[in-house]
Amino acid sequence: MQIILSALIGYLIGNINPAFLIGKIKGFDIRQRGSGNAGASNTVITMGKKAGLFVAVFDILKAVAASLIAAFLFPHVRYAKILSGSCCILGHIFPFLMKFHGGKGLASLGGTILAFNPLVFAGLLSFEIILGFSMDYVCVVPVTGSVIFTMIYALLTGDPIGTAILSAVSLVILFKHIENFKRIQNGTEAHISFLWKKDQEIARIRKNGST
Repeated sequence: MQIILSALIGYLIGNINPAFLIGKIKGFDIRQRGSGNAGASNTVITMGKKAGLFVAVFDILKAVAASLIAAFLFPHVRYAKILSGSCCILGHIFPFLMKFHGGKGLASLGGTILAFNPLVFAGLLSFEIILGFSMDYVCVVPVTGSVIFTMIYALLTGDPIGTAILSAVSLVILFKHIENFKRIQNGTEAHISFLWKKDQEIARIRKNGST
């Protein structure tokens, strides 16, 4: 029962989606604009940097909250924290309140890592910032980050169940980003430089999309 409750806490908290809610307040469904996802990166594209930053921080903190609540309530379940954090990621990606069409889990993955170990979070964040900016694509960050964190978790804890849970989440994150890699291939995926070269990026994407 404690295992089920840990998972349920994470999943329900993951369903709270600020990108979707802010879009609705502004009179539109964020999933019908930009990249079509209810997450921080699409919030930047559709509503600006400040809104995107708010969404990112919120999605990080909701995963931290889910992880810590489960760990506090069920201290005898060794993997309660990582289970609840992982289910928060899945709740963000597949929210039943939004007909299972949410975001892609990057910020909530970050929150799960932060709740596990702040030093691991800081080190992995630094690495992923360098990787992301060197490749100029956000989508490489969640895919590589989820895999690397799974390996780090396995090495630090020796917990086979938690490692299996994270491995499953990594596969889901990879699956959700297949379309991004297809857009990279055809030249229609937005670069990170969209943040400061919005007009040029929009023109590039439209040009490649029409060819």
